[in-house]
Amino acid sequence: MEIIEEGQAPLFIKPDPDGDRAFIRKNKSFVLKDKLMSEQEAISKFVKDGDYFATELYGFVRAPMSLCREIVRQKKRNLKTAGQGVMELDIMIAEGCITGIDQTYLGYEVYGISPILRRAAEKQIPVRLEFTDWSNAALAWRLKAAALGVPFIAVRTMMGTDTLKHSAAKVVKDPFTGQPVTLLPATMVDVGLIHVHRADKYGNCQIDGISGFAYEMARASKRLIISADEIVDTEEIRKYPDRTIIPYYLVDAVVHAPLGAHPGDMCYQYWRDEAHLAEYVEAGKSVETIESYLNKYIHGVKNHAEYIELCGGEEMIKKLREEATQR
Repeated sequence: MEIIEEGQAPLFIKPDPDGDRAFIRKNKSFVLKDKLMSEQEAISKFVKDGDYFATELYGFVRAPMSLCREIVRQKKRNLKTAGQGVMELDIMIAEGCITGIDQTYLGYEVYGISPILRRAAEKQIPVRLEFTDWSNAALAWRLKAAALGVPFIAVRTMMGTDTLKHSAAKVVKDPFTGQPVTLLPATMVDVGLIHVHRADKYGNCQIDGISGFAYEMARASKRLIISADEIVDTEEIRKYPDRTIIPYYLVDAVVHAPLGAHPGDMCYQYWRDEAHLAEYVEAGKSVETIESYLNKYIHGVKNHAEYIELCGGEEMIKKLREEATQR
């Protein structure tokens, strides 16, 4: 195909559909086995320094916060990521875990753009951080391409924008119509992190409300770590098989994480913790204050359960669940 235009930014992970298939065949199993483990064990076992990882969803909804806090706690380094996350990626940038990001947006809605991301972009603090720009849709479509097992996907997006110039996409002449079309490279991530409403011990997962791009990411991850607000019996999952968006054979680890999206929210279960978010955004305004936040809420506790107690425990949980019913 004739290349008309191509982005000038680095491609952090190159498409390799045949290699990805070989990895999946070797490492995934259809055997039903108990995959329950702690955050500490799952992150230690499946997230390695230098990995390209991705989180799902974006905004404050259903983010895998307990897993990402554990990545910070274990001080993983030289990670690359698909930047559709918000606070979960922000804390890793603040800790210096991430050195490359396929970026869409990292901000706090009414609170504005992340000051941590701004420091990383402008001053390379705490580490040198490389950026490649994409639209939200482009990153999701890149995952879809990997899930389909193809090296790229053709779409009509980003053309005529600076986003394309600062991406790693290519615009080509469509061999069928002669019109320009954008080619987005597939993104098969080393590790995917997804938080769900419920799962069984084998990794069959169900999501209520917005499903985001969980379907695509689950199928575009060499390794997949699931955290779930609730662990249920497999018979409960089988009552509603149409809701099982992620089947067990895609999953490598299942973590029981009640309120695992805190301080974000879960559809129908609990609302976001606005007071904690405000505290975090304020802490992000300087290197010293964000370091104090990380020391208090992540390094200062052993695990997710201790974090929840520090944030208010049962009283806080009750309040956030009540707020969810009023929305």
